[in-house]
Amino acid sequence: MNIVILGSGGREHALCYYIKQSPKVKNIYCIPGNAGTSKIAVNIDIDIDNFSLLKKFIIKNTIDIVIVGPEKPLVNGVTDYLEKNRIKVFGPSKKASQLEGSKIFTKKLCKKYNIPTAKFGILKNLKETDSYINNCKFPIVVKADGLASGKGVYICKTKKAAKIAARQIFNGKFGNAKKILIEEFLKGEEMSFFIISDGKNFKKFGTAQDHKRAKEGDLGLNTGGMGAYSPSRLESTKLDNKIINKIIKPTLKALKKIGANFKGFLYVGLMIVKNEPYLIEYNVRMGDPECQTILPKLKTDFFDIILASVTKNLKSINIEWDNKKNLCVVLCAKGYPATFKKNIEIKNINSIKLKKNEYIFHAGTKYNQLKTFSNGGRVLNFVVGSNSFKKSRTIANNIIKKLNWTGGYFRKDIGYKVINK
Repeated sequence: MNIVILGSGGREHALCYYIKQSPKVKNIYCIPGNAGTSKIAVNIDIDIDNFSLLKKFIIKNTIDIVIVGPEKPLVNGVTDYLEKNRIKVFGPSKKASQLEGSKIFTKKLCKKYNIPTAKFGILKNLKETDSYINNCKFPIVVKADGLASGKGVYICKTKKAAKIAARQIFNGKFGNAKKILIEEFLKGEEMSFFIISDGKNFKKFGTAQDHKRAKEGDLGLNTGGMGAYSPSRLESTKLDNKIINKIIKPTLKALKKIGANFKGFLYVGLMIVKNEPYLIEYNVRMGDPECQTILPKLKTDFFDIILASVTKNLKSINIEWDNKKNLCVVLCAKGYPATFKKNIEIKNINSIKLKKNEYIFHAGTKYNQLKTFSNGGRVLNFVVGSNSFKKSRTIANNIIKKLNWTGGYFRKDIGYKVINK
């Protein structure tokens, strides 16, 4: 089969790497891809937001399935557009993608269907927002409604901080903002829970814990993700059942009622408070860097799972996993997530020799004249699987040190909560 993967990050390199291993797959095209995908697939320089150009390429190259990596094209309706042209797509519809495209949509859905989540307020302007903030108990969480690449969330300890955050959102930091969301702060432990769905049935697809803050100890600015580990230390059969029955099933049922059967990956961002799950957010695709952390644990042919999802035959697949402790450390450009330089050569990348259960997934990179250069904020993902998170982190950190790229920085404490206890 001929496959297209949309996107250019570490998630897409990991998707490409594991799709490539299937004997059913003949050709893979990554649009636009990165330096890593260029070694195992064909990179195509097309704007993934230009659906018409995508369609022309897909038809011309007799593509069998399109796998959508990032959220923006999903929220903008790429699945609907391609399916109307009889092209098979792995990824949810525009209507279903509102789960990520609008945090307010999701909160209203939670309220209507009694899905456990933090108490919240939806505000339309700064006057309303300031008044609401004046009556809040702190800390609170201030959120941009739309897509913000994981950065539109502020945990505010004071009225002043909350009002500054609100002004940044309303002033367009994350795009045009007509409304803002303010939530109570839930004190507990975060957990990322994944499912895969074919529109009729779904199966669990692993757990993880992401680290969003730029600095060690979970301090500093929010990022798209500085690292992750899998599985979550909170994972248990009892908690799984609570998450599925209290959160996932009601959500999928609610989507069905509005004519939006969910197909693809659903990322369930949770806060676990006294062993009870509360929904923080939904993402309608695999997380990044969670995807890079989870997929190496998979024993079942990954493409068989994708194919079964697209053909509404997921029930027939038995998804098997190994029991390794996987950990991912993200190497970022200095200055990220604020101002950073691009186009810095990564000189030693080809000299790194990886052993079994060690991986480097490219993110913000490009390949030019046999050399690899940085091309984004999050540059490389170093993933290691072993019998302990501590060992996995030590190995990943040592590989980064061997690379010795002076243009980047990384958090040395990924997984500190599960390693130090």
